[in-house]
Amino acid sequence: MIARMWRGQVHTDRVAEYVTYVERTGLTGYRQTPGNRGAQMWTRDLGDGLSEVTTLSWWESLEAIRGFAGDDLGRCPAGLHRRSAAGVADALRHL
Repeated sequence: MIARMWRGQVHTDRVAEYVTYVERTGLTGYRQTPGNRGAQMWTRDLGDGLSEVTTLSWWESLEAIRGFAGDDLGRCPAGLHRRSAAGVADALRHL
């Protein structure tokens, strides 16, 4: 089992909009991909006008992750990266 954790930051006044977007695109995409074993999302107010959004998904294999993410497993999904543009880099890890 492989866990895939993605984190991004968004301005707190847009967190609800962003959560809806991530649910509709990221989490739905994860869950529809063969080999995915589940996905969750959390948010955390950082207290400085930014909020952190974290997704955690579980996968059978790296090949299953490639079914969602493509060949470059170190890249954040392009749509998520563009939308989280709060001036802070996204982070992606496989555990």
